[in-house]
Amino acid sequence: MTVYDFTVKDRQGNDVSLEEYRGKALLIVNTATACGFTPQYEELQSIYEELGGKGFEILDFPCNQFMNQAPGTDEEIHNACTSRYGTTFPQFSKIDVNGENAIPLYKWLTENTVFQGFEGKMAAMMKLMAKARDRDYKNNGKIKWNFTKFVIDRNGEIAARFEPTADLAAVKAKIEEVL
Repeated sequence: MTVYDFTVKDRQGNDVSLEEYRGKALLIVNTATACGFTPQYEELQSIYEELGGKGFEILDFPCNQFMNQAPGTDEEIHNACTSRYGTTFPQFSKIDVNGENAIPLYKWLTENTVFQGFEGKMAAMMKLMAKARDRDYKNNGKIKWNFTKFVIDRNGEIAARFEPTADLAAVKAKIEEVL
């Protein structure tokens, strides 16, 4: 199975086959507009502007499962991202990434990766929050918070997973590696 086997919904609720992205390197990320990590949109947009012409796409999936930090409709979320951060990469319909309502794409991503650990200045806080939600958080692939990132290579395979606290320079380096 590869990422190309999945269909997702765009902001208008239309089906989008990820087959459309065949041959491209992808960064799949669950996002929120009212999160401490939301400013990552700026750096993600910068990476997109630099690498987008080289066969790279960011697929943005808003998710409201973490302390309701993605309120609003799909269109309200999109407008907030484009007006505040100037995002131009594809943004899809709001989804669940964990639990029985998780979309199949995220079930595949989480079943085929492991938690990578938190790092940096927010690591201690994130460990506390993750443990409060899931005592076994270190030992499963569930999404722990907003802005978890998956790098997908040009063959549609998962190349890497990055937790929200990961340095975006490391994310960019992995993207460049798979390009």
